[in-house]
Amino acid sequence: MWEGLRLQVLLLCLGAVLWSSAAVAGSRGPQDRGHRHHHPSVYRSRERRKEGQVLHRSKRGWVWNQFFVIEEYTGPDPVLVGRLHSDVDTGDGNIKYILSGEGAGTIFVIDDRTGNIHATKTLDREEQAEYTLTAQAVARDTNKPLEPPSEFIVKVQDINDNPPVFLHGPYYASVAEMSNVGTSVIQVTASDADDPTYGNSAKLVYSILQGQPYFSVEPHSGIIRTALPNMDREAKQEYDVVIQAKDMGGHMGGLSGTAQVKITLTDVNDNPPKFSQGVYAMSVSEDKVPGEEVGRLKAKDTDQGENGLVDYTVLEGDGMNYFEISKDSETQEAVIKLKKPVDFETKRSYTLKVEATNPYLDTRFISWGPYKDTTIVKISVEDADEPPSFMATSYTFEVEENAPGGTLVGRVHARDTDIANNPIRYLIPRYTDLEEFFTISPEDGTIKTTRSLDRETQAWHNISVSATEIGGHHQDAKVRVNIKVKDVNDNAPEFATQEEVLMCENVTPGTMFILTLSLLFSLYVVSVFLRRCSRFRLSATDSTANVMVIRRGFSRMTQGVYELPIEINDNGVPPMSSTNTLMIRVCSCDSKGTILSCNVEPFVLPAGLSTGALIAILACIVILLAIVVLFVALRRQKKEPLIVLEEEDIRENIITYDDEGGGEEDTEAFDIATLQNPDGANGFLPRKDIKPELQYPLRPGLRPVANSVDVDDFIKTRISDADNDPTAPPYDSIQVYGYEGRGSIAGSLSSLESVTTDSDLDYDYLQSWGPRFKKLADLYGTKDSADDNS
Repeated sequence: MWEGLRLQVLLLCLGAVLWSSAAVAGSRGPQDRGHRHHHPSVYRSRERRKEGQVLHRSKRGWVWNQFFVIEEYTGPDPVLVGRLHSDVDTGDGNIKYILSGEGAGTIFVIDDRTGNIHATKTLDREEQAEYTLTAQAVARDTNKPLEPPSEFIVKVQDINDNPPVFLHGPYYASVAEMSNVGTSVIQVTASDADDPTYGNSAKLVYSILQGQPYFSVEPHSGIIRTALPNMDREAKQEYDVVIQAKDMGGHMGGLSGTAQVKITLTDVNDNPPKFSQGVYAMSVSEDKVPGEEVGRLKAKDTDQGENGLVDYTVLEGDGMNYFEISKDSETQEAVIKLKKPVDFETKRSYTLKVEATNPYLDTRFISWGPYKDTTIVKISVEDADEPPSFMATSYTFEVEENAPGGTLVGRVHARDTDIANNPIRYLIPRYTDLEEFFTISPEDGTIKTTRSLDRETQAWHNISVSATEIGGHHQDAKVRVNIKVKDVNDNAPEFATQEEVLMCENVTPGTMFILTLSLLFSLYVVSVFLRRCSRFRLSATDSTANVMVIRRGFSRMTQGVYELPIEINDNGVPPMSSTNTLMIRVCSCDSKGTILSCNVEPFVLPAGLSTGALIAILACIVILLAIVVLFVALRRQKKEPLIVLEEEDIRENIITYDDEGGGEEDTEAFDIATLQNPDGANGFLPRKDIKPELQYPLRPGLRPVANSVDVDDFIKTRISDADNDPTAPPYDSIQVYGYEGRGSIAGSLSSLESVTTDSDLDYDYLQSWGPRFKKLADLYGTKDSADDNS
């Protein structure tokens, strides 16, 4: 391909060189008048106008042509494009040629003396097909224009340097199988970048390189068509076709390009379904239940999609009533299921004739049919150890109520359907007869009562009986047994309800009240008797009693309630009777007969409040009163003094407590800090045992001075505060002081410390403390004197 391209380029270059040489030779001699034009110059025309005033049309004064240059030239020297020459150029070198425009100075250069134009670079027509340039002749010394500028075009002459290209490849197409010859498949198109107006560089011809003899391609349009009839998708579905596009009209030396085309044959319904076997063998156990799967078979259809769908039907056979056929839509298989139970002992094999057909047919290929197939399915029944079978699906028996225990109810019967025919044992499951009203004989299935039954308590008994075969796999079966208890006349008739009948005081004679009787036996009432009553009359019809008022003048203040004893008899065997009391309450009514009140007096308690409720309310009240009395007694006991004074002595005031203190750590009874620091005792001391109701501030005049050293005044002040403080404990008649006063010469008054020390103390100063300390002064003073005397 590239060798042909180089050959073309060489020929075109040679032709261009020859053409350029001829053009140069023609410009130098008068023999080439066809390639340049001589026109009088502008300056020459002006001189003639001055002399003879002859006017001439101004023409261009320099010669030029439309130039061509071959693309992709790769020679060693620049390519001569052409030569510009002006008539005013006398060849003395005074004229300079100037070139401007597209590519001037870069691609195209001009010799300013000779006007020769050369292309310095390789040109590509596909990038730019032509260049517009402007030429002008100026004076070399002054650069003044000698001629007006003129435009000319340099066209890039095309060569076959671009191969055809398929822009949209690879291609994918499909065509139906069994299509006729010449059926259009797809059209492919190639593009050539060369100049379609010049030569055959862009003239394309299509051909098929791969895919024959199945497909062909039209040389000028690129349409691919089928070339063989009856192409079968089931034989081959995909074809890889290679198409070639060649320029230069397909001749030698042209460039070419190829494209891959993948063609797929689509399916049509041209194949019937086909069973792989003429006879299929299956088996089913006799213990299978209806709906269970027996087996599967499939007719193969090589078509695809809906063309490959298959439907199955049973045409004939002795198993049509026992088996049914359906289709698995995912696998396209025929599924044979059990329609009715089968019995090995009755029939051991069945035969079915199954047909497979296509639901969608193609009318073009009907003559190729038939599009169906048949096969035979043989199903054998396998023996299984079956449970016993009862003769009936359920049993219903009757027994009279009050019948003694051991009364025969009925008999159930079951048998083993297997060939072994094992004996049967019967049983009543306890969960169906929790109170064990019935028993059954294990050998023959006879059901009897265990005690008398009461229809009014339970009219029906629904139990189950289990039959188990002895031997084998101990299969069992169950049946439902419904036992009805027949009624006998063992209950006397009575009123359906014991509610009172409300009657107005102003009731008119002839008013009737209808009462419903409760008959526990389905017999009619024979008679109803009303005893010792002259105000009412009684009659009975079936299960109702009618009470009629025969007198007026009722008053609820005189008699609010009438109790009517009524005797009721039935006609059962034996006949039963009962005496019932009918309560008729007299009520106050308005003129329309609407009941207003049925109470005797307004203050009477409501009928709904029973005696038991009243007793409960009174008991609660008594209990609450007892709790209140007990609480008050406890409160009074707490307010009594807790300290008992043994002896009222102003000197000693010894207090006896009934409880034992907690020692030095017991700080709950007194505020020791306040007693030890009288400076902080600026208020009253609250009680610890009760919460004071009132608080009175201390009188300012009774508060001791903090710096006082007079012990007698301090004690008096504290006693006065305690006597006048209502919040102080009334039983607290002793004050404990741990404060001796600032600057006291006495020191501690504790006798405990004086016992444990060996120092001699002088107690003579106690004589000057007054009468309150006389006893103390006598004790210690006498001791000291005694010691001195000894």
